[in-house]
Amino acid sequence: MVREDLRNIAIIAHVDHGKTTLVDEMLKQGGAFRENQVVEERVMDSNELERERGITILAKNTSVHYKGKKINIIDTPGHADFGGEVERILKMVDGVLLLVDAAEGPMPQTRFVLQKALSLGHRVIVVVNKIDRPDARLDEVADEVLELLLDLNADEDQLESPFLYCSGRSGTASEDYNHPGKDLTALFDKILDYIPAPQGDSEGPAQMLVSAIDYNDYVGRIAIGKIERGSFKPNMEVSVCDYHNADTKYRSKIVNLYEIEGLTRTAAESATVGDIVCVSGIQDITIGNTICAPLDIDPLPFVKISEPTIEMTFSVNDSPFAGREGKFVTSRQLRARLFKELLKDVSLRVNETDSTDSLRVSGRGEMHLSILIETMRREGYEFSVSAPKALLKEVDGQLMEPMEELVVDVPADTVGAVMEKMGQRKAELINMNPMGSRIRVEFKVPARGLFGYRNELLTDTKGEGIMSSVFMGYEPFKGDIKRRFTGSLVAFETGESVTYGLYNAQERGQLFIGAGEPVYEGMVVGVSPKAEDINVNVCKKKHITNMRAAGSDEALRLTPCKRMSLEECIEFIGDDELIEVTPKSFRIRKRILDNETRAKARSKQ
Repeated sequence: MVREDLRNIAIIAHVDHGKTTLVDEMLKQGGAFRENQVVEERVMDSNELERERGITILAKNTSVHYKGKKINIIDTPGHADFGGEVERILKMVDGVLLLVDAAEGPMPQTRFVLQKALSLGHRVIVVVNKIDRPDARLDEVADEVLELLLDLNADEDQLESPFLYCSGRSGTASEDYNHPGKDLTALFDKILDYIPAPQGDSEGPAQMLVSAIDYNDYVGRIAIGKIERGSFKPNMEVSVCDYHNADTKYRSKIVNLYEIEGLTRTAAESATVGDIVCVSGIQDITIGNTICAPLDIDPLPFVKISEPTIEMTFSVNDSPFAGREGKFVTSRQLRARLFKELLKDVSLRVNETDSTDSLRVSGRGEMHLSILIETMRREGYEFSVSAPKALLKEVDGQLMEPMEELVVDVPADTVGAVMEKMGQRKAELINMNPMGSRIRVEFKVPARGLFGYRNELLTDTKGEGIMSSVFMGYEPFKGDIKRRFTGSLVAFETGESVTYGLYNAQERGQLFIGAGEPVYEGMVVGVSPKAEDINVNVCKKKHITNMRAAGSDEALRLTPCKRMSLEECIEFIGDDELIEVTPKSFRIRKRILDNETRAKARSKQ
């Protein structure tokens, strides 16, 4: 059976190349909204954090109708840290739209997701987006995409992929960039013509691979996947099995069956081959499981999700301010929340430690873990996290570490500073290409060498540098890399910061706090340009005497303090420091709070 009335596609691209904006226009022109309906920009980014940061974190399904045919669309994340979402989503579709920025061209994540799509044999429609940019390089970008397809060993059919030129913001598409279209008709027509219709045995025993999981407190886990064979109905008896784990085999029942129409899930009476459906009622279902007919247990193979490369330790907050701002503060609540996250995030790992108060959490990168920390903070959790560490492994007696492919796009006059910093971080130059007044430099660098580099790059390039990286694989350990070249200003006593104390402390470095803020002994209140830590007394008050000198009581002027975001805190902290995360604030502190004990511990090292 060939489902000519249906197409399943995913939109893949590097971060910020315009996927979600293009989906907005596809929904509008595909009739998903009423004519007078008020619609937010980037409507698919429904998560609060996604809207704030302007990035897609979770892959999401939607659908439009065009010429009587239904097109299921999956909007995927572009950031490398959420690559686990993209890898498994590709099993649900029959073709992909590869979106490439008309000025930036293919970037590391473009290569990563395209490689996954090509290995599954998917057809590709190349969409060059943002053609209305003044710095667009349309011919060069098209050549770069063809080179990328050749590099990735695309077959003859994939090398003949059609090119479309779009402006996602204006909602136009055409096959010739000299004659821009008036709407997205060219894109919709190309999807119907070029992407194959799903096919399979609609009369055979039911079979569906679970490619994504949603979670709802009312109905529990919701399995999302494409039906490969047969048909499904509500209240149907099924078996659950797993290709990679023969022990997973149990009977269950589908309670509800939903299809995706526009932005909503609608209850379905039945669904057949090719349909992307959501199923609730199966309690322990997870990504990679196969739902099949009870009398025909036939698990489907599933793409192996790439292993995590970065690890952080999440612990109960034990600072003097513990429990003041958070709602959930105990180890039991922290453990339950982290294990609940595993139900829907397959790229995450949570492992026990020797201590009952801490857990090791591994993810695909700093962004992956910082999103988890920020989400938990907003839910009312209070805890502390350690500095990130690269996950090393031993292969045939040799220590291996994760390597990243880093692409840096910088003004030509700042390349020297970037090269110098990369040399300190054990990076290896791969390629260097001029792009007008800018230069694109590619490096192979250890994952741990990128910790804390983003802010340095912005400083070295006067805010104009762009960097992105993607995991390459494991290579032999490259030796020690100095993580930080600055020290910390550490509070000497517990109390409230006062202007007089801060005024004297600001001569030692940049402060993170202002006057009137509570501090405790061992809390990091600033950064020192010297390589060692300096104890400062920010609670020191001016002694009152009856002696006065002319002009001595003039107002003390404080330099504005630097307020650190979560990402900046993660990049800044050293191995002997922790971040105290609460719903209201981030505080950096030393692991050993007592000044004397900390000094003794340092002298023993």
